[in-house]
Amino acid sequence: MHEITELLRAFSLGDKEALDRLLPLVDKELKKIAHAYMQRERPEHILQTTALVNEALIKLIRDNISYKSRKHFYVLVAKRMRQVLIDYARKAPAAEFTDIEGQAEKQRPKEILQLDEALTEFGKEHERAAAVVECRHFIGLTVKEVAEVLDIAPKTVERDWDFALAWLNKYMTRESRES
Repeated sequence: MHEITELLRAFSLGDKEALDRLLPLVDKELKKIAHAYMQRERPEHILQTTALVNEALIKLIRDNISYKSRKHFYVLVAKRMRQVLIDYARKAPAAEFTDIEGQAEKQRPKEILQLDEALTEFGKEHERAAAVVECRHFIGLTVKEVAEVLDIAPKTVERDWDFALAWLNKYMTRESRES
């Protein structure tokens, strides 16, 4: 078993010292994930990479989750980072955001929140495909990296990604017509 996984399990079982030993081992990867998120944010965003990591970890620690593996941990941290940024978007008058197909554009927080709503709705029935979107779009991982993190075949990542894009675009188009 990987040392990080052992420490995550120990922490899940209530060993508070395990967290102190864990954080230096995951810090570099967490900052890499946070940096990928922050590259998609407007330049004047109030959060910095380290602050995003810290806020996401606080949310995750409060959730008292039993971690299956280090991969599971990283996916959950990425979700919490997205939640932190969504919370900030709710408070912002306008935000620089990259849409689902990678095109940079100015969007109002309303549209950012619609994407979050769409992904949340999608994830209720398609959890793995939603995780693929989070890893590819929000974290910026390659197909191969997503396959490794989620422990699935690269072809499965590609199928889930294509399916998710079609579903999310349809949802977002319907939502914008209804607004």
